[in-house]
Amino acid sequence: MRDPNNPCLFCNVKESGVAHENNLAYASYDTYPVSDHHCLIIPKRHIKNYFDLTNEELLACNDLIKLVKDEILNNDTSVEGFNVGTNSGTVAGQSIMHCHIHVIPRRSGDVENPQGGVRSVIPKKQHYIRKK
Repeated sequence: MRDPNNPCLFCNVKESGVAHENNLAYASYDTYPVSDHHCLIIPKRHIKNYFDLTNEELLACNDLIKLVKDEILNNDTSVEGFNVGTNSGTVAGQSIMHCHIHVIPRRSGDVENPQGGVRSVIPKKQHYIRKK
């Protein structure tokens, strides 16, 4: 199995595939999608995680997040929501050490109980009872 960090998979735009791009970032559909149309937003500069992005890179990534979101909604009427997130560090689940932001389309019924959304990264914390 090829190590996606040596050389960095996301530094090779042609290998990753480009759905959209701007000067500082590009969008690529995930090779192992969580749901149909799961897309990654990837800064072109090799940096480890989200917290290392410059303000300009943040804006460039955000522009692509919105573009991809709009495109998905226009092409798939079953999509009713999104999870947008990033893993920063090995303990947070990051496996490719080049910053990337997940845009994951969600549909009604895709899980039994979606309460907690991204909180499910720690399963025991996903479902909670709201304090009064």
